[in-house]
Amino acid sequence: MSRYARQTLLSEVGAEGQARLSDARVIVIGAGGLAAPVLPLLAGAGIGQITIVDGDTVALSNLHRQTLFAEADCGRPKAAVAAERCRALNGEINVIASEQALTSENAADLVAQADVVLDCADSYAASYILSDTCFGAGKPLITASVLGLSGYVGGFCGGAPSLRAVFPDAPDNGASCATAGVLGPVVGMIGAMQAQMTLNLILGLDPSPLGQMVQFDARTLRSTTFRFDNAPEPDRHFRFVSPGDLTEDDLIVELRGEDEAPKPVHPNAQRLSLNALKSEPSKEKTLALCCATGLRAWRAAEELQPDWSGEIVLVAAATS
Repeated sequence: MSRYARQTLLSEVGAEGQARLSDARVIVIGAGGLAAPVLPLLAGAGIGQITIVDGDTVALSNLHRQTLFAEADCGRPKAAVAAERCRALNGEINVIASEQALTSENAADLVAQADVVLDCADSYAASYILSDTCFGAGKPLITASVLGLSGYVGGFCGGAPSLRAVFPDAPDNGASCATAGVLGPVVGMIGAMQAQMTLNLILGLDPSPLGQMVQFDARTLRSTTFRFDNAPEPDRHFRFVSPGDLTEDDLIVELRGEDEAPKPVHPNAQRLSLNALKSEPSKEKTLALCCATGLRAWRAAEELQPDWSGEIVLVAAATS
């Protein structure tokens, strides 16, 4: 019996749909909790090429939700281990492990390799870098986020509005899984929906997942969904850039104190307060605001924007 017999029985799939899946190239940014259900589900469905991008290594604290990994994998590269698991599940597909973090410098090349991009990274910076890159390239982006007992998954770009159209302002909550906690099954359910959205998109099912958002609350076991097909793109936004994108002419400011970050994100970074920046005479310069996740920099940029004539860009110490 064919490996894909159970899914090709579906009228939504069939032989033609299976051929679409086999021809598809998908790139997954982040090999953590969301990717734990995403990767085996896509590999099992027969996605022809899966590229896994992650520069991190497996840690013991990951295992309660990152169920692709075992205790023996601790210390190993996540991308490599995840690729091994996918190949073990389906030897008929091509799985590529890319042991690097997503940055504004490599995003365009990575996105160009795929028909569909999945954002499984736990990073504001990664999500907006991917959205900006996919929107410009016309590539669909399926992105998800989980914190505590709730999360969302949505289909952006590729003809639909970008992530910025739905979330144009800096998030109110700066918490992360590392600081606020997260329960494994929530991540698993959101990740499974992310995989389903991807399959729906490749199979051409109607309605399209692009322009659709699903929110899930595990405390009440309730989900809500809405479409945002006509959401307008913001007139202005702050780009996330990498340290390598900055020049000697830019004013680079590290927002974290020495006690928090003895080594700044960029070697030319100065430690200046917002009050000092408000009285800065060279407001026509490109201002690069640096912090750990990019969120503090984004909030500072919103405060400084009315008086700053040059571009303000954001630099995060980590993007995936």
